[in-house]
Amino acid sequence: MGKLFGTNGIRGVTNEELTPELAMRMGKSIGTYFGEGKKILIGRDVRAGGDMIIRAVESGLMASGEIVTYAGVLPTPALQFNVKAAGFDAGVMITASHNPPEFNGIKVIGKDGIEIDSSEEDKIESIYFKNDMNPVNWKKLTTDIHTYENSIKDYVSGVVKHVNKAQISKRRLKVLIDGANSVGSITTVAIAKELGCQIYEINTKLDPLMSSRKPEPTPETLIKTAEISVRLGVDITVAHDGDADRAIFIDSKGKVQFGDRSGALLAGWLASKEKKLPRRVFAPIASSPLIEEYLNEFNVKTIWTKIGPMFISRALINDGGIAGIEDSGGFMYPEHQPVRDGGMAFAIMVEMLSNHDEDSSTLFSTLPMYHTQKLKVSASRSTNMKSIIEKIKEKYSGNGTVDDIDEDGLKFVGNGYWFIVRKSGTEPVIRITTEAKDNSEAKSISDKLKGLVEENLG
Repeated sequence: MGKLFGTNGIRGVTNEELTPELAMRMGKSIGTYFGEGKKILIGRDVRAGGDMIIRAVESGLMASGEIVTYAGVLPTPALQFNVKAAGFDAGVMITASHNPPEFNGIKVIGKDGIEIDSSEEDKIESIYFKNDMNPVNWKKLTTDIHTYENSIKDYVSGVVKHVNKAQISKRRLKVLIDGANSVGSITTVAIAKELGCQIYEINTKLDPLMSSRKPEPTPETLIKTAEISVRLGVDITVAHDGDADRAIFIDSKGKVQFGDRSGALLAGWLASKEKKLPRRVFAPIASSPLIEEYLNEFNVKTIWTKIGPMFISRALINDGGIAGIEDSGGFMYPEHQPVRDGGMAFAIMVEMLSNHDEDSSTLFSTLPMYHTQKLKVSASRSTNMKSIIEKIKEKYSGNGTVDDIDEDGLKFVGNGYWFIVRKSGTEPVIRITTEAKDNSEAKSISDKLKGLVEENLG
């Protein structure tokens, strides 16, 4: 049996790997899994081919007897919010999130607004590969696709109600919004307007080719945005990925801050604000130890999870907490919804800034300092990580602690540094993240790991 679902749904190059034929069959499989007559909310980001893929998925869902409602072009967290708030049985989002623009994807959302877990994805895959779909009799195909008119409005209102609008409006913060030519350009601009910010925009023209920059917000893709932020003298800049579930911030001095840094800062603010929430946060094992170091000052415990947003979401639901934090820019505030939400992260950030006299650069400087190096090595989806992992263990085992994350990666913690090497679950690359107190050491270790991985790709 093949494997379609990765750590964040199905991803593939549009019209090559992710074809209309696959999308329609997957729609029928999803519909068969949930059962006839279920109410399904479906939406997409702006990517080229998105309308083609979504129509195919809709056809498959309707063939299975589902009642399909189209939410339009919107962020993944906006779809998730509306699935739960409006009482849908499930949701389907057509997006490839941070992947390059030639990719698209299919993400399945449960009725609680959270991505379904891997066991449910396995059941859908089984239906797909066994061709075990349940198309309904033609007499049941009498319902057209509905349109959900208020998806954006309801989501923006749901975000804004969780922050102090009056306090933020009084400060009239200057913000720069980088929407990656996609759906964050719609919602985060609307949130900033509601909160009375002075708004500057870059890459907010909706563009199916996402031609202004790559969708993944990184220090490399945000060089121009950071330069403009300094020239404009803004208080904070937010940059999204293709579906705006991530928010990467650039401080008042133009420094791009990784998600675990901004997440720690936001969690510290929420810890001082939300006294009734359990004093814990959840973060994947791939995140920086600075989270734990910083939040100890607030008497907040950091609990490490497996890699994948659904693990954090489920932990927040089952155990409760202040937030979920990902180094990639995912931030989860469970009082709003326990999923990654770039618009909510932005709203909390401007609320925090409106309550401090210090600028954002100064606030970020209060965090423990680690120097970070992030690299990608191209690899095929079938790359076997076993030999790579063994070679890394041979080289480093005597110098620290090695933890196997899963069959596709490991984490190593040494004296004053740590690194993680892992095959991506969303694109054909091996990711290498290295952090150290000393910048030259971080770069040296990162370069050595890159060479070791490339030598053993086979």
